[in-house]
Amino acid sequence: MGNVVNKVTSPIKAMRGTKRKREDNDSDSNEEINDLLDKSLATPKRKKLISTAKYIYQALFKEERNSDITVHALGKVWRLHKVYLSQSPYFASMFNGSWREADEDYVHIEIIDPKITIESLYSVFGSLYMDEVSLEPREIVSILATATLFQLDSLIDRCAEVMIETTNAETAVRYYEAACEYGVKNVKQSTFGWLLVNLLSLYYKNGKWLRLISIELMQLLVTSPDLFVMQTELSLYTLLRFWMFLKLHSLSDEESEKVTASDEQLQYFANRTSTVAFLSTPKGLPYERCFRALRLHNLLNHHVDIRVLKQDNIIPLDWMNEPLFQQWNSMLLVDQSLDKGPKEVDDKVFLDTCIRCGRTLPENEYLKWRWTGFNFGLDLILISDTKTLRVKRHHRTENERLLSLQVKRQFLIRVSVASLNDLRQVKHQQTTPIQQISLEKNEEAMLIMFDKELTYPLLISVNMLVVSPPRVSLNPAIALASTIAGPSKQRREAAASDDEETAGNSTALAS
Repeated sequence: MGNVVNKVTSPIKAMRGTKRKREDNDSDSNEEINDLLDKSLATPKRKKLISTAKYIYQALFKEERNSDITVHALGKVWRLHKVYLSQSPYFASMFNGSWREADEDYVHIEIIDPKITIESLYSVFGSLYMDEVSLEPREIVSILATATLFQLDSLIDRCAEVMIETTNAETAVRYYEAACEYGVKNVKQSTFGWLLVNLLSLYYKNGKWLRLISIELMQLLVTSPDLFVMQTELSLYTLLRFWMFLKLHSLSDEESEKVTASDEQLQYFANRTSTVAFLSTPKGLPYERCFRALRLHNLLNHHVDIRVLKQDNIIPLDWMNEPLFQQWNSMLLVDQSLDKGPKEVDDKVFLDTCIRCGRTLPENEYLKWRWTGFNFGLDLILISDTKTLRVKRHHRTENERLLSLQVKRQFLIRVSVASLNDLRQVKHQQTTPIQQISLEKNEEAMLIMFDKELTYPLLISVNMLVVSPPRVSLNPAIALASTIAGPSKQRREAAASDDEETAGNSTALAS
């Protein structure tokens, strides 16, 4: 019986012990909850009402309360405040100096810049009352002009950021010209770089944007060794011909879009009755400098190119004399094994005289191609295998009469690869140094291994020099610039020879 009692009382004790533990645990959790509640009540909560800046903007700028200065510009009156206007060095010197306006409550500003508008004045004056500013890309040039007038460096920097972010086919030329006019160097550099990449791949098919390019800007673009010349120098010539036609005719945007690089403008030059080259006429003379910037020796290596030049009668034939002489001289030197290709050449000489050619690789696939035309006995094939770009010296026995028989030929080459975003801005660009390549017959060499950041489609730009350069630049525009600037620092001894090659059209090869 005693055993039975013990068995009964033991569970009761156990239950009592469990109850105490629960009470202890409940007490601990209650303390934690109370601590959390105290902490939450003690922590201040920040909730934004109308900000001071917004209140100031609304009350002082928009409602013009307590104004102490009236500004009159472009026929409109603004009732503003000297303390806020003095953020501008333009107004600060006016109010604090010996100017008459320092003691007056009225200022008249004569605006002579046509880019400054009432809307841009409103935006710029308003920005002085706020800690942020809303910048519309369509009005950004006017705001930049106004900010420059009032010497607002911070606002100029914000305008520059917006311009760089919104550079596209429609805005590139306008932004470039504004950057030149108002001295915004980073925008000038950015837009010029955009045009170098897109001039031939995009503007060739868009007359309404192509015609906006000024003669001065076009000359700089054509002269640049960094220009992405899609296909060959002939492509650049045909773009110049199209551009000149558009500049000569006052066409609407719709009419400019209808005119392509292959119809009416072709006949305009070819059907002229005068035998005088167009660039030698009063109408053509302003455009001479742009055509002078072409690398004429690279337009003379394919019979189709020569036929086009002759039919158009745009470039005077006497321009061709020196390049033809240099090409012939280089061919003889290569044929007699006196020129095995350029060795060490000053970078400037290479960039001034090299062949410029390019291609778009639309998809991530194996592809090989050549740029056709006489190439001083070198049949060079470019090979892309999705990860690398290689070059091969192609040599078949059945073509030996046309190809160089030298066991080794060397040449210089530089490759640039770019991938673009939706606005055709460069997302990533990879450029090799100038490489010296020496190839035996049918030998290959690696040119570049693509960065992982590159995405398709890829734009490929290639600069090549396959013969020793002439001692004097073949490019009249470059030669003239060198004469003005003074003699170049270095001219290598290499070669009693001359010039280089060219291309014609890019020919894809079957895998």
